[in-house]
Amino acid sequence: MSDPAPAPAPMSAPVGGRRRCAAFIAALVTCSTVLAGPTVLTGPDRAVADGAPVPSVPSVPAPKLDWKPCVQGGAFDCATAKVPLDHGNPGGRTIELAVIKHKATGPGRRIGTLFFNPGGPGGPGTVQMPQNYERFPQEVRERFDVVSWDPRGIGNSTAVNCFASTEEAEAWTSGKPAGFPVGARQRTAWIAAYKELIRGCQQRDPELLRHVSTEDTARDLDQLRRAVGDPQLTYLGISYGTILGATYANLFPARVRAMVLDSNIDPQAWTNHASDADPRLPTFLRMGSDVSAAATLDRFLALCGSATTARCAFSAGGPKATRDKFDQLMRRLRTHPVGAWTYGRTVGDTVNSLYVVHPGWTSLADKLQDLWQGRAPEPTPLPPPPPVPHPNPYQGDEQAGAVFCSDSPNPRDPAVYDALAEAAAVRAGDPGRFWTWASEPCATWPVAAHRYRGPWNRPTAHPVLVVGTTYDPATPYRDAQAMAGELADARLLTHDGYGHTALINPSSCVKEHESRYLVDGTLPPAGTRCRQDTPPFSPSRPSGGVATGGGALAGLVPRHDGGL
Repeated sequence: MSDPAPAPAPMSAPVGGRRRCAAFIAALVTCSTVLAGPTVLTGPDRAVADGAPVPSVPSVPAPKLDWKPCVQGGAFDCATAKVPLDHGNPGGRTIELAVIKHKATGPGRRIGTLFFNPGGPGGPGTVQMPQNYERFPQEVRERFDVVSWDPRGIGNSTAVNCFASTEEAEAWTSGKPAGFPVGARQRTAWIAAYKELIRGCQQRDPELLRHVSTEDTARDLDQLRRAVGDPQLTYLGISYGTILGATYANLFPARVRAMVLDSNIDPQAWTNHASDADPRLPTFLRMGSDVSAAATLDRFLALCGSATTARCAFSAGGPKATRDKFDQLMRRLRTHPVGAWTYGRTVGDTVNSLYVVHPGWTSLADKLQDLWQGRAPEPTPLPPPPPVPHPNPYQGDEQAGAVFCSDSPNPRDPAVYDALAEAAAVRAGDPGRFWTWASEPCATWPVAAHRYRGPWNRPTAHPVLVVGTTYDPATPYRDAQAMAGELADARLLTHDGYGHTALINPSSCVKEHESRYLVDGTLPPAGTRCRQDTPPFSPSRPSGGVATGGGALAGLVPRHDGGL
C-alpha cells in the first residue's frame, strides 16, 4: 500500500532507491469527466459521503515549506515540513518530513502540484522521485510541479531506526537467513531475529512506532497539499502508494482533483475485511501476491525458453525445458548453495528481479545461468545517486515493517508461518514460500494507534483512475479490479504486460491516458487495454533509468533496491 538485496522487503514498488541492504485497443465509446474548479468545503474534514461526515481531527496551520535548491545548480528543490506526530493531538510532539519538488517545465502552463508516492512502504520519495522523474509523461512534467516526500518513519524524514550504529544494524542483518528461512534451525533464527528487532524498536522510540500508519501519512499528505496551496489533491501512487491514495480519497473525498493508482492493493485484503480477529492468512496471501508472482515467473521462463541464449542466457531451448531447468536448480540449491546464494536468497532475488522487465529480466537470466554453472553472480550495481543532499538514507527492515506490520493485520503466532508457507507452495511454488515469510516479522509487531479500515466507497469529488498490470509479481491484476470495484467512482485501465507498475515498465498508451486524465480529467473508455512498449527478451531493449527493486513494502522481504 514501496524494497528494495539480501535483506527482506515485501511489495517493493520497483522504483530504484539506493539502500543498504513495477497496443492501445480502441474503444467505440469515449467517456470523459472534466476536472471542475475547487470544491468548496464547509470545514476541515466535512466532506460528506454515504450520509456520514469524514472523521475530523483538530485543525492546525499548514506547514511552511522553505524551498531551496537541493544541490547548487540542480533541478530539484528541497524543504522540510513539520507535522504533528499525532494529528489528534496537534499541540504535542512534532516530526519532520523531507520534501522534494521539480517545478513545472512549461512556462505559463502550470496547473498545480502532482504529489507522488513511490510505494513500499519504505520508499523514500526524496530519492526515488528524482531517479524516476523522466518516466512521468512529458505533458504532466510541463503542467505540474512534481512533489514527493519521505513518509513519516522513512528515510530522511523522522525515521524509525532501531539500532545504535550502522555496525549493529549490519550485524543483525547478517545473523538471519537471507530471503526466507529453510529448515527448523533457520526458522528459529529468523523468528528470533525479528523479535530482537522489535524489542530494540520499542526501546528506542515506542511513540513513533505507534504513529506511522497509512492514515497518519494520508493526513500528512493533506497537510502538504495545504502547504503548496492546492485546493484539491492531484496524486500518483504506485504499489503501496495505492492504498495510501485510497485512504486519502476516503478520508478527504471532496479534496480529490485527480488520482492515479498504479499496481494496486485490494483494500479488503489489506485490512482483513476490517476484522479485529486474528487473520487466518498473512497479507500477501490474502492479496494473492504468491499466485501472481508464480504466474509472472512462469511467463518469464516460457518467454526465456522461447528466446535464444543470446537474448536469455538461462534458455534451455523451449518453455518446458526451461521450466524444468529452473526447478532442478531450485532443488539443487536447497542442499548445495553456491557461496552465499542459498535457495531462500535465490527465490527472493528471483521474485524481486521480476519487478522491472528492462533490465531486470535479462539480468535475472544471467544470474540464474551463473548459478546453474556453479558461479556466484556478481552483485547488481546500484543506480547512480540522484542530485540530492542525502541520496542514501538509512532504510533498515524496521522502516517498512513499522508501517506494514502496524497497519495490516497478520497472524500473531510465529509458529504458524511454516505450515502457511508450505500450503502456499502447493498453489504457487517457490514464490509462495517467499511471500508468506515476508509477513512473518509482523507476528509480534505493535499495532498502530490510528488504522484506517474503511469504508472505501465514499463518493469523491472526481473519479479515480486505477491501473493494473496483467503479470505483476507483487500486486495482482485482480487487486486492481478489486480496488476499482471498492472505490465509489473509479475507472480501470488494463496494462497488458509484465512487471510491477506501469510507471517503471512503460506503455506509451498508458502514459497518454494518464496525461489526459491528470491534465483535464478525461478518463479512458471503459474496458481500455494498453500494451507494454517493449516486450521481454525483444531484439531491442531500452536501457538506463532504474535498477530492479522498488519502493513497495520495501524492507521486509529480500529485495534489490525497492519494495511494493
